[in-house]
Amino acid sequence: MVARRLRLTGGRGSEPGDGPPTGPHAVIPGGDLPLREQPLDAVLTRVARGDEGAFEVLYDRMAGTVFGVARSVLRDPHQAEEVAQEVLLEVWRTAPRFDASRGSARTWVCTMAHRRAVDRVRSSQAARAREATVGAAQTERDYDQVVERVETRLEVERVRHCIEGLTVRQKDAVTLAYYGGHSYAQVATLLKLPLGTVKTRLRDGLIRLRDCLGVGSDV
Repeated sequence: MVARRLRLTGGRGSEPGDGPPTGPHAVIPGGDLPLREQPLDAVLTRVARGDEGAFEVLYDRMAGTVFGVARSVLRDPHQAEEVAQEVLLEVWRTAPRFDASRGSARTWVCTMAHRRAVDRVRSSQAARAREATVGAAQTERDYDQVVERVETRLEVERVRHCIEGLTVRQKDAVTLAYYGGHSYAQVATLLKLPLGTVKTRLRDGLIRLRDCLGVGSDV
């Protein structure tokens, strides 16, 4: 489990007026429930208003999931924990930018975690490349490694672009299953939907991804 050691310092990453409404009469969906029973979207809305208690709740609910997403990309558990801490701090700073019309709070946080973990992989690769001795001759193996890295980066960008083309419902299901590492049953529980509905959304989403990426029809 990710250690609780965040310090909520520094400015928020938004301009005045960005994000959810903050007026005294603004309505928060599910906001009439006790804080720890409120939907995650409602909790994130409170975080966007600077509510540290709401952030504590969000942290407790999402820290394990964020670490799991980072760990699925990074081999080193210590790096995965560092990334998880960075992501949770970024959630605090940028919560006003969350747009519920584009996906759920859980999807927003998981996508952020996956993007940050991929960035860490790229950064590590770049650091190793800078440290490597530049030889006069490049072997075929060196060439293949460079090509593989370029292709991997392009593939990540293609997948991210195609995921943005899914419907909000499909994006939620696909993100939880393939970025969050959840089983179909777990996705159904998290989204509070029948298992059959989740399977249908995942299948439809994967078909759209397949068509977007131009791969085979084995989905």
